[in-house]
Amino acid sequence: MTSSELWTRATADRYDAEEAEASSAAVLGPTLAFLAELAGDGRALEFAIGTGRVGVPLRERGVPVVGIELSEHMAAVLRRKIDEGTLPVVIGDMATTVVPGGFTLVYLVYNTITNLLTQDEQVECFRNAARHLEPGGRFVIELGVPPLRLLPPGQVAVPFDVSQQHLGFDTFDLVEQMLVSHHFTRDGDDGHYRRENSRHRYAWPAELDLMARIAGLELERRVADWDGSPFTQDSAKHVSVWRKPA
Repeated sequence: MTSSELWTRATADRYDAEEAEASSAAVLGPTLAFLAELAGDGRALEFAIGTGRVGVPLRERGVPVVGIELSEHMAAVLRRKIDEGTLPVVIGDMATTVVPGGFTLVYLVYNTITNLLTQDEQVECFRNAARHLEPGGRFVIELGVPPLRLLPPGQVAVPFDVSQQHLGFDTFDLVEQMLVSHHFTRDGDDGHYRRENSRHRYAWPAELDLMARIAGLELERRVADWDGSPFTQDSAKHVSVWRKPA
């Protein structure tokens, strides 16, 4: 078991509704095309597959997908969409859980590597990806760039969403390289808001590259988004691809 916080049944049951925009064809189309091209004729392994937001439609595109998921509740939601024979899911953590067979692609999306709250566990996640990859296979991570440039002196909070239905902001511990993501979500029309928060360990692209080197992987490319747009100093996130040498 890793330090990742477990998703509850209530959170899992409302996850798809709250992430409807991220599950839209407009958002997922470039993601699926990017991953399918890297998988080629091989199999793909998704770390922290969750409710199958990416894994299920990728399987429907013809890519054989296997998932690893820590939360049984999230996996149960996925199982309502697709059967075990079509998309197998193993309950376990993404840093140490091993599934049989080799893969041409291992991927980890939506900032989820930050759920591992120590640097050692994040390194082990890279090692676990390398363990599953066939020679020449790729490991892909989607991750936001820490927005520390937005912090004025003495401030520790950065808002990332302000709307009628949701208020979200991150607070940063710059010494421990940790953040807490705070969410205030409006439930119904009675004016009440549901408060939730989660802890994350943020990491820089260069730090991930070093983790990859420790795991025996080589950086192949880094782009700003799934559409392949160039990664620059102003990019808010990155999609990075590391390759296991043939």
